[in-house]
Amino acid sequence: MSDSSTKPTVRVGIIGGGLMGKEAASAFGRWFVLNDFPVNAELVGVADLSEPALEWFKQVPTVRLLTTDYHELLADPDVDVIYCAIPHHLHEKVYLDVLAAGKDLLAEKPFGIDLAAAEKIAAAAKSSGCFVRCSSEFPFLPGTQRVIDFVKQDRLGVPIQVVCAFHHSSDLDPNKTINWKRQTQFCGEIGVMGDLGMHVAHVPLRLGWKPSQVYAQLQQIYTERPDGKGGSAACDTWDNALLHLDVDINGKSTPMRWETKRLAPGETDSWSIEILGTDAGIRFSTKNPKTLWTFQRDSESGKQEWVQEDLGFEVPFKTITGGIFEVGFPDVLQQMWAGFMAERADELNGRFGCATPEEAVASHQVFAAALESQQNARAVSL
Repeated sequence: MSDSSTKPTVRVGIIGGGLMGKEAASAFGRWFVLNDFPVNAELVGVADLSEPALEWFKQVPTVRLLTTDYHELLADPDVDVIYCAIPHHLHEKVYLDVLAAGKDLLAEKPFGIDLAAAEKIAAAAKSSGCFVRCSSEFPFLPGTQRVIDFVKQDRLGVPIQVVCAFHHSSDLDPNKTINWKRQTQFCGEIGVMGDLGMHVAHVPLRLGWKPSQVYAQLQQIYTERPDGKGGSAACDTWDNALLHLDVDINGKSTPMRWETKRLAPGETDSWSIEILGTDAGIRFSTKNPKTLWTFQRDSESGKQEWVQEDLGFEVPFKTITGGIFEVGFPDVLQQMWAGFMAERADELNGRFGCATPEEAVASHQVFAAALESQQNARAVSL
């Protein structure tokens, strides 16, 4: 077993001390649970415009710098990696500043407010030589890992369809006060696709299923919300999006659907994927995170069956946690960070890695085509 005192330490700074910044701090605080991991990681600095947000990080013993000016964090030579968890309209400027400072970057999705911003960030990442990836946690779940392995075994037969979805009900209450994610100027014209779209795009794109055609059905369900000051404000983003896509799977044109919904009755935060073929299929949802469903058809007898399997703590980067236990969101977030750190150290060793800048741009290409499709009520080729 590796001696942690002899391993290199990657020092992380966070820009944006909100919910995801706190979750990242938690992941680093529990870094020692990873078995035989090639590097240590610790949070050393946080930048946020809000003093109360910074106050929370004072309890993290490794944090040495708290600032309201992120440029101060970028100028710190003791910071190796920056994690940015900020509104979409700030992505382009802040990400470019991070890269200009020579810092490696884990960027929050959608990697820019629109396609042009994503392309500019990706180009800067390539020219800078910095290691850059985009946040996406759900592929690191045991069920998702099994789905990916299943597809690689080429058992589907003739592919029939793929559905990848992310549903939650955060916006069902019309009296919920408006925030930046409900306003195009901050969230982008792509709306819910920018907020949730990388989650449904990451696995299909990594499997090589890049859409060739898009037909979109976008919904704006609530057009205004309380502004928190006794009045109302325009809510001008897309709330729900169904993207009907054509992809090539094993030489066969196959329908694929990406679903992103902020108004999904009965849901809290459910991610799912289903892949069906004539000979086999597989289905997984975080609604039942320990359950994996696989379909098989016996070509001789014609017998068909769905088989249910109980999953344990089967994560790509092994930890001290017993294999019979359940995986939770903090575990998956730490696994994503482990993927980032391992790939950065050239120690990924065939395991699943974080979304790349190229995949982020590819997702934006689909979202831009979806806007065109909605506007013109027709399918758009990519």
